[in-house]
Amino acid sequence: MEDLKAPASNSYRESLIYSLKDLEDAGDYIGVMLELDEDGYNPNILRSALEKVVEARKQLGDYSLLAQQHHKKLDKILAQTGGEEILTLIEFLDALGYRIAIVAKH
Repeated sequence: MEDLKAPASNSYRESLIYSLKDLEDAGDYIGVMLELDEDGYNPNILRSALEKVVEARKQLGDYSLLAQQHHKKLDKILAQTGGEEILTLIEFLDALGYRIAIVAKH
């Protein structure tokens, strides 16, 4: 049996960032981070996911000043409130039988 080594976390991150350069993959990734699970909603996971998507967009050279301003504002809100507004919306929609979907604009 060959000795197999687990991929370095850096290569996983690079692979993830590479996949997030695709608008639809990035949308799916953000959508998964918004879904409720047994532990509920975690704003830190969402913040981390958004950072990765931003990094991918920067690498593409497709990160506008407007997007930068909105990200900065959203990140500040998530840091201050823990995303309580987002959580409330997600829980309300879940109770109604809906979920949020992130769809790329083409």
